[in-house]
Amino acid sequence: MTRAMGAAMRRIHVGNALSAFGLGFTVPYLYVYVAQVRGLGAMTAGLVLAVFAVAALIVLPFAGRAIVRRGPLPVLLTALVTAALGALSLGLASSAAAVLLSAAALGAGQAVMQPSLATMIVDCSTADTRSRAFAMQFFLQNLGLGVGGLIGGHLVDTTRVSSFTLLFAIEAAVFLMLVVVLATVRMPHSPRIADAPAVSAGASWKRLVGNRAMVQLCVLGFVLFFACYGQFESGLSAYGVEAAGISTSALGTALAANTLMIVVAQFAVLKFVERRRRSRVIAAVGLIWAVAWLTAGYAGLGHGSQEMATAAFVSTYALFGLGEAMLSPTLAPLVADLAPEGMAGQYNSAFALVKQLALAVGPAVGGPLAASLPAPYVVTFLLFSVGITVLALRLGRQLTAVQDQPWAGAKSRVVARGTAPAETLAA
Repeated sequence: MTRAMGAAMRRIHVGNALSAFGLGFTVPYLYVYVAQVRGLGAMTAGLVLAVFAVAALIVLPFAGRAIVRRGPLPVLLTALVTAALGALSLGLASSAAAVLLSAAALGAGQAVMQPSLATMIVDCSTADTRSRAFAMQFFLQNLGLGVGGLIGGHLVDTTRVSSFTLLFAIEAAVFLMLVVVLATVRMPHSPRIADAPAVSAGASWKRLVGNRAMVQLCVLGFVLFFACYGQFESGLSAYGVEAAGISTSALGTALAANTLMIVVAQFAVLKFVERRRRSRVIAAVGLIWAVAWLTAGYAGLGHGSQEMATAAFVSTYALFGLGEAMLSPTLAPLVADLAPEGMAGQYNSAFALVKQLALAVGPAVGGPLAASLPAPYVVTFLLFSVGITVLALRLGRQLTAVQDQPWAGAKSRVVARGTAPAETLAA
């Protein structure tokens, strides 16, 4: 990595931390703000949360194409300004229509930040430094979310609208400050579609869908996000409260245990996974999460004391955190290495779209199932975790040796990007 790439990477990491801080600063309090503080009711508050997901699903397919054609930095700056305007207007909105439009702008801007920053990391890293760069990104994102949520919680007062207006104004200021930080980043030149003969949007998506390994990774990614992240604040929390009798304070402790595990274990885990096959690391995560769901089953369906149930439930979240720490230096670099030269932005956006779909479907399925049928809920997601292991091992057969274990090609500094094994191409 050159000195210029290192300087750009440091600013990108600042961007990751600040964008996560802004997200954690306000999102946990959106429901209360809309439903109670603005007095718009539970229905409007639920629609606001749905608008976040819908806005992301709409803009992400276009974001990938824009990143490829224009580069990640201009797209990121546009997303930051859009998110800042959405946050500021959300703090001032008093009608349902204004709240929904503001939430759409904020959700769209935040959704585009993720693939833009990921593509900037790809452009500013090499094959042998990419895993560490993405591990740092995940560490800073979790740290930013935690700090943002903690500070935001101390600023808000449900009896004063002005406290929420201040909250959203600070979030907008954070995004605009990030524009200033990143506007002067000197990105290394990487190939864009504009540098080559014109390729239609349909043709580029067709090319992506034709990459069998990328399609399998997207399927695997959907199951990963559906069975883990999609359950944190919906199904798993509902299961803990309804089946295990977990108090709200214990639920907060469980969430803190998840974050603490990530922060403490991230770089220790990195040393372990860097020299392992990526497909086998993901397969191991499936097994760890299977143990997590068994532990959750004990918490809600066992016959131990309430203290034992609480300890088991907190351990469930900690085990999920361990798996997340293993995935952070594995999934995103693999997406980058599967992308043909100059197409990392589109591949990152496609994977972000898959994640967003899983995060939208996960709570809708998990929440009602956990509340009404706790035993089938645990069994279902235990099977999903085992399925992660199976899908990961199958994916490994589609990857080239260097895509699956990039350290093997570190001496030559060559990574086979966007290709599949010879037998796959011949099929």
